[in-house]
Amino acid sequence: MVSRKQERLLRYVEDGNVLKVKSYLRRHHGLSVTFRGRKGRSPLHVACSQRDDAITRLLLQHGADPLLQDHRGNTPLHLAARQAVKRGTRVYEDLVVPLRKSCPAAMDVLNREGLTPGDLLGSMKMRQQCPGAEEENETAKGQADREWYQKLSAECEAEFYTQCGRYEEDLSTGEAEPETYDTWADRLAREYAAKRCRGAGNSWSREQWAKEKEWEQQEQEHRRYLEQAQRLQTERAASHKQRYERGCAHIFGQGSPGTGTPLSYSDIPWPAPRGTVEEMVAVILHGVERGDPGVYRRYLRGQQVMWHPDRFTQRCGDRLAQADRQRILDTVIALSQALNRLADGAR
Repeated sequence: MVSRKQERLLRYVEDGNVLKVKSYLRRHHGLSVTFRGRKGRSPLHVACSQRDDAITRLLLQHGADPLLQDHRGNTPLHLAARQAVKRGTRVYEDLVVPLRKSCPAAMDVLNREGLTPGDLLGSMKMRQQCPGAEEENETAKGQADREWYQKLSAECEAEFYTQCGRYEEDLSTGEAEPETYDTWADRLAREYAAKRCRGAGNSWSREQWAKEKEWEQQEQEHRRYLEQAQRLQTERAASHKQRYERGCAHIFGQGSPGTGTPLSYSDIPWPAPRGTVEEMVAVILHGVERGDPGVYRRYLRGQQVMWHPDRFTQRCGDRLAQADRQRILDTVIALSQALNRLADGAR
């Protein structure tokens, strides 16, 4: 039975978005990537059929099973071998080699046609020995270069939208990305340059240099976009935290309004009035120094006391508007439970 998380992962693999696949697997550590979707194909099958070597390597690192067979008995290595036969040596190096290293036994698995990946790769060798194969391979290399450049631009755009908050699921709080942006950009630049050099040698044409210059300009512009997005995100988070603290002082402080004024749901100083409990917790923890365990635990205890259901009812229970009373209490309980879980994890 495929879970909703696995369905979302499979959709990201089908879209070919390696950044979102990597981010999703990092946030959902331990999620199994070996499962069957449509036509009995796993995410690794899909990545191989789309010639996506980056996602293929990523799935293998997270334990994808190269021996899993689809409804036709094909393993991911069968699909990679067929792509290598069609596209040439470049696809063989990017897809077949990592799969063979990960699971050498997959080379001898028979599909329902009675063929192994080794049989398919044998036809590739015969094709390369035929007249005209060299010219065909050169054409395939040029096509692979264009596809790599388009994929690189798409990944840059996808990461920009992710950082700016276009994808809501990427806004959840989690551990920091192990690979920084600078490291990621440098690595992609080296891989791109290496792929171009393998296809064209050391002599680059003016068109190739122009494309390389254009890519560098896009990378610099992308960096500026991310820096601006980070500043805006930090300023927005600080503004939400200040509004939250002012609201708490106004409602829960000694100078709070009298009991004659009923409190509706919108009057309660929620950290994120229209957000989820996780987003509320993110606002509460913004700017809190987590490097000092003592300071962090004392701050959490203060927030636990503030949002404890019994303490909240003592302070504001008589002032709650009857129409919103149950909704307010349910939200207070959910927020209190989330803070208790954080406090338990900080011990």
